[in-house]
Amino acid sequence: MKKIETAEQFNELLKQEGKFYFFKHSRTCPISHAAYQEYEKFTSEYQETPSYYLAVQDSRSLSNEIAERFQIKHESPQAILFSEGKAIWNASHWKITKKSLTSALSENQ
Repeated sequence: MKKIETAEQFNELLKQEGKFYFFKHSRTCPISHAAYQEYEKFTSEYQETPSYYLAVQDSRSLSNEIAERFQIKHESPQAILFSEGKAIWNASHWKITKKSLTSALSENQ
């Protein structure tokens, strides 16, 4: 799991990675903290799946750009599965669980 902070870094991901998860979270929200823990559980078990994240407090402009570019309403926390440069699945708040992340990955093979 690697932190992404700039649009340039994110654009490189879109070019280089076929399929990857991206997680947007707030460092001050307890719901976001719980979702982050679920994301960590997922990434530790599925290490072969590229996984990235941003903290909204550090990268608000990137968070907003992703929302606008992919027409996904900004929420925090939010998990997005990208494939071939497109957002193919997303979830927010309590819907972000290790199980939901695993299911979305297997359903979008």
